[in-house]
Amino acid sequence: MRYKIGVVGAGMVGGTTAQRLAERNYADIVLLDMPAMEGVARGKALDIEESGPVLGYDSKLTGGADHSLLEGCDLVVVTAGSPRKPGMSRDDLVTTNQAVMNEWGKALKQYCPGAVVIVVTNPLDAMAQAIFHASGFPRSRVIGMAGVLDSARFRTFIADVLRVSVKDVTAFVLGGHGDAMVPLSRYSTVAGIPLPEMLPDDKIKEIEQRTANGGAEIVNLLKSGSAFYAPSASVATMVDSVLLDEKRILPCSVYLEGEYGYSGIFLGVPVKLGKDGMEEVVQIKLSEDERRALEKSAESVRELLQVMRIPIQAGTAS
Repeated sequence: MRYKIGVVGAGMVGGTTAQRLAERNYADIVLLDMPAMEGVARGKALDIEESGPVLGYDSKLTGGADHSLLEGCDLVVVTAGSPRKPGMSRDDLVTTNQAVMNEWGKALKQYCPGAVVIVVTNPLDAMAQAIFHASGFPRSRVIGMAGVLDSARFRTFIADVLRVSVKDVTAFVLGGHGDAMVPLSRYSTVAGIPLPEMLPDDKIKEIEQRTANGGAEIVNLLKSGSAFYAPSASVATMVDSVLLDEKRILPCSVYLEGEYGYSGIFLGVPVKLGKDGMEEVVQIKLSEDERRALEKSAESVRELLQVMRIPIQAGTAS
């Protein structure tokens, strides 16, 4: 069985995501963008497909701007929207990108109502909520890609400081995707050894701060545009877990209904991803400091939702 995957947004994240997924050789890909970018979407799709004979995959790619190309997609990755520029926070993007999410959310509802949706557009948690609101999909099938990327950065920085292989480092991040994210060093390990036993508190704090600013660091270095290699790799990991029913436990932004004491907002938490999308929210015990940090992160998401005028259900940290 070959799956069909839609990638909305033919920029650097979308194009690289389409490439990574095509190379997996289990799905055909539709790469979409707005009419002004139709040529870019079609050109990148053709270029990726022409790589197949060299790299040994048979994935078929189609590019275009017509929403109807989403018809029959098993999974859709949404990367469309304006990227961050130097000096711009994720929050600055909210109004512009909300309109983009509304458009594509309605298209998803019309053409692929059974698809699982992975949202990448920033500000991530708010844009996942916008797609969820516009599409009317059940919460299990709208998932934000944030924690996998943030955890990858966290793991990279830990491995660099300790001079060990990233393969032996496990780490994850809670909360919103942004400066208020909550790296959980207490639950992070190196070959099973808790991170606090490997590094002093001050060095851990430095790594946590660099992780929280990881996206901005790359934006400032690139000068134009934002990260796309690590985000696309993170998306591909999530797609694998869904389409191959791997049931991996990954940190993702999902709509909470009482978990961790929150209701009515998207927030990054560990979840089990399988063929039905988000199959379970994994709840772990948090210290008082971690709870306070998570509440600060949740409040930053709420502020964006108020700007977007999306209703928020009652619910705060218990």
